[in-house]
Amino acid sequence: MEDLTFCSVTELSRKLQAREVSAVELARHYLERIEAHRDLNAFLDVRPEATLAEAREADERIAAGNAGPLTGIPIAHKDIFVTKNWASTAASKMLEGYMSPFDATVVRKLREAGMVCLGKLNCDEFAMGSGNENSAYGRVHNPWDPNAVPGGSSGGSSACVAAGLAPIATGTDTGGSIREPASFTGLTGVKPTYGRPSRFGMIAFASSLDTAGLLAHSAEDCAAVLGSMVGFDPADSTSVDRPTEDFSRSLTQGMEGIRIGVPRSWMGKGLDAEVAASIDKVLDTYRAMGATVVDIELPMAELGVPVYYVVACAEASSNLSRFDGVRYGHRAAEYEDILDMIKKSRDEGFGPEPKRRIMIGTYVLSHGYYDAYYLKAQRVRRLIAKEFHDTFRKVDVIVTPVTTGTAYDFGANADPVSAYLSDLYTVPASLAGLPGVAMPCGMHSNGRPIGVQLIGENFSEARLLGIAHAWQSVTDWHLRHPAGY
Repeated sequence: MEDLTFCSVTELSRKLQAREVSAVELARHYLERIEAHRDLNAFLDVRPEATLAEAREADERIAAGNAGPLTGIPIAHKDIFVTKNWASTAASKMLEGYMSPFDATVVRKLREAGMVCLGKLNCDEFAMGSGNENSAYGRVHNPWDPNAVPGGSSGGSSACVAAGLAPIATGTDTGGSIREPASFTGLTGVKPTYGRPSRFGMIAFASSLDTAGLLAHSAEDCAAVLGSMVGFDPADSTSVDRPTEDFSRSLTQGMEGIRIGVPRSWMGKGLDAEVAASIDKVLDTYRAMGATVVDIELPMAELGVPVYYVVACAEASSNLSRFDGVRYGHRAAEYEDILDMIKKSRDEGFGPEPKRRIMIGTYVLSHGYYDAYYLKAQRVRRLIAKEFHDTFRKVDVIVTPVTTGTAYDFGANADPVSAYLSDLYTVPASLAGLPGVAMPCGMHSNGRPIGVQLIGENFSEARLLGIAHAWQSVTDWHLRHPAGY
């Protein structure tokens, strides 16, 4: 059997429908690769029996003629999504061994589409981090360089797909946690418009920001799967009621007449010179394809990092208050009374980063500081969103860096402030609830991938994926894979 490792979702679908390979054979192929590359620490829970049972069901659907385009396609899920037959821990000791009695809506919808779950992926604890160094179960290694972070918080997702342990994976993006890992590992990552994918069954970090998305090798693969993942969910009060659509419809749109906005102030001091040069090449290619590139200004968006860390930490403080050792989650073995039990359970269950964000969030929500910090941050957030919406009257897409550089070495951002500043280019779109795509656009002299970010107006995912696909149609960065995999 030919090597299926880096086949696209579309190609795997064709092979399954043509009976060139069975869903069981495909699942076994990836399960063997997962076992062979355990050193990446990308997976937290792998249950071959459960995976193969789903694969057999997929084969039965194909044989009966009831298969859809995704039937039998393997996928792995970030451990932020509760999943019925696998442990759901949010990479935290607080939820160690927790088995959910139900699937998150995103997981359920993809399962109903016929996709086969390979297991649960490592991530920063409760999705809090930019490098996947905060997992309670050990850090994930970047397949391009084992000394580098794979990006966070969806680092297990990015490492898994980049190493060919799955053709596609789910992730979540609160302030850049899909786009940054995609950039660090040479993948394409899509963060949809906030509210488009359901949050039901996602273990909450910041409820007004958390957004489910995908990491894959190409925009075409993301477009093939995204339609089956999103949709109105009455179980989620923030779910947007919009008709389903074909996200592949713009893959052949071309770039003629597309207006690209570039915030030039984001391209200056602090940005790695090779990253800047790679993004300039992207813009040159788009110009040659018929697009118009115009300079724009986003002065309010440059306040994104402080606004984000006030809002996100405040919501984290509230969401994580439910983990008290009373109903579920870790409970301390010894305690004197219920207050002592709660204190010890939370102290033992949470790692340093969740504790840090809970403390920040509790402070900005406390009496005397709510107006000065949280309320002011929400006001600035509205101004950032308005600035974006006003800008999209003039341009169709905004092109920016994803981060100031490439994947950094473990421990290089040990200072929390440095780690938070790494989200400089990704948090503005998150605060505005806008869709974003990150895709590979070059290779740094240090041997690590370079990414570029596309930001669009609300509900413009199809156009963004079409613009990304246009670049990938004339380049091969998305087809390059780390040595040894």
